[in-house]
Amino acid sequence: MPTFPAHDGTVLAYHVFGAGIPVICLPGGPMQDCDYLGDLGGLSAHRQLIMMDPRGTGQSAIPQDAASYRCDRLVDDVEALREHLGLDRLDLLAHCAGANLAALYAARYSQRVGKLALITPSTFAVGIAASGESRLEVARLRRDEPWFRPAFAALEAIVAGKATADSRKAIDPFFYGRWDAIARNHQAAQDGHKNAEAAAAFGAEGAYDPDATRAALAAFDAPVLLLAGEVDLNTIPSVVAEFAELFPNAELVVQPAAGHFPWLDDASRFAATTAAFLR
Repeated sequence: MPTFPAHDGTVLAYHVFGAGIPVICLPGGPMQDCDYLGDLGGLSAHRQLIMMDPRGTGQSAIPQDAASYRCDRLVDDVEALREHLGLDRLDLLAHCAGANLAALYAARYSQRVGKLALITPSTFAVGIAASGESRLEVARLRRDEPWFRPAFAALEAIVAGKATADSRKAIDPFFYGRWDAIARNHQAAQDGHKNAEAAAAFGAEGAYDPDATRAALAAFDAPVLLLAGEVDLNTIPSVVAEFAELFPNAELVVQPAAGHFPWLDDASRFAATTAAFLR
């Protein structure tokens, strides 16, 4: 397992898939290891994927300072990986919560980024949020699914501020384009891969300054791909579209019938779209 030292001495691990020009991949969670990404639906046939396990997850060491799990401080880990790989500029791909980290990295190190791909991205770093009703509207697109009625009732309870562990579990089908055996196995396989302490610190007070980040991204002229899933309940397409408007050189793609993990819902379409952007 290849490793590298972070600037504070924490030993971090990364996984390599494929060959060719590397693209650094940041997982979501937040603070989940990269196992759930697989090889991003075969994207490794087009580019070498460098998938980092965030500190305190997977094969990466637990840091001495738990405050270093905060998103803005994790920017230094991405920069340390770039230095370790000897890249003057890097192409960066991030999923879900990892997009917050990618946005902060691009804001701080804009000249170090060649291309930026944000996949069903979280938007806390730029201060964009979906309303409960907008999530319900997306959820209603699945009304013909056999699991819809109990899942939608659970979602209504969450939107009404009555979330429970059971209701959060009940809405799992909404995050996949198809709630089949592959999706169920993928969801189940994520258990134990997330560092709860790190996740709690990831977005702690001071992690984000949306106004400053928006201003920096307005001057970020590298190509950006923002890919949304048409039926993704986590990051609904309208939110991703609003995120795209913050960049001067952004391309918005909404993958049909895809949820939060579009490389599972249509691997060939996802890989083709992403590879064409990264070419």
